[in-house]
Amino acid sequence: MKVIFMGTPHFAVPTLTALLDAGHQVVAAYSQPPRPAGRGMKLTPSPVHQLAESRGIPVFTPTSLKTPEAQAEFAAHGADIAVVAAYGLLLPQAILDAPRHGCVNIHPSALPRWRGAAPLQRTIMEGDASTACCIMQMDAGLDTGAVILRHDFTIPDGMSFGQLHDAMSHVGASLTCEALGLIAAGTATRTPQGSEGVRMAAKITKADQRLDPALPAAVLRQQILGLAPAPGATLEIAGEILKIFDAAIEPGDASQPTGTLLDDALLVNAGGGTALRLRELQRPGKGRQPAQQFLQGFAAPKGSLAKMPNS
Repeated sequence: MKVIFMGTPHFAVPTLTALLDAGHQVVAAYSQPPRPAGRGMKLTPSPVHQLAESRGIPVFTPTSLKTPEAQAEFAAHGADIAVVAAYGLLLPQAILDAPRHGCVNIHPSALPRWRGAAPLQRTIMEGDASTACCIMQMDAGLDTGAVILRHDFTIPDGMSFGQLHDAMSHVGASLTCEALGLIAAGTATRTPQGSEGVRMAAKITKADQRLDPALPAAVLRQQILGLAPAPGATLEIAGEILKIFDAAIEPGDASQPTGTLLDDALLVNAGGGTALRLRELQRPGKGRQPAQQFLQGFAAPKGSLAKMPNS
């Protein structure tokens, strides 16, 4: 098929690679414009942009697809279908209608649960035991289109957002190729989403990052895992706002205030008689470190207080 690929981050790279390896003709790649990155804040093309250029695919980086000019340029590619994977722009109806088979999207959640910007993070933060990767026929709504294919996925205990992200990026790649085969053959089924169980996966904010020691350790652990490796959950200890990337649940001490460090090895008293053992941390301007190494340069003795950051 003649494909327009629309994606930006690393999540989308395996899908573009799979489409090319499967022999599809990718006539154009659409991606977010280059952004400042690195120590020098040099304008850097997105991962999809870099891959497309390396494979000789024309790359387009419009800041909007709402103008008549952008829509005419998109339609002029004469594509059979557009494949969308974490692109970053809303698609107007004129764009959705331009390819012969419309636009399909890789959505890494068990739709209709977790529609929106941050489905992978919200899945982990809420402690969902399972999820899915869906190939969806896009419509004008936010992740409301009919589902063409779905792959269910059990989430192992302790899986982080980063690990789920990587797993889903490869599941989505193979599922997309399968869906395009069905569409080309005229055998694809499109199952409308139900109206029950809808949850919105709002964009992650700084408020989402702040750990509140008054909550049970199990809730805090899922919050930490859902934000690892980026942007990271935050906790203030000894006047510094630390990022926490891994933790374990242990018994707490209900006679002590929540937030109290119960030993000299970063055991934070939490809500409901539980405690959180911090296992991987990062100070501002420093690298991530295991707790034992972290404590060699940071004083956090028993009786110290951990609290939710104000900013």
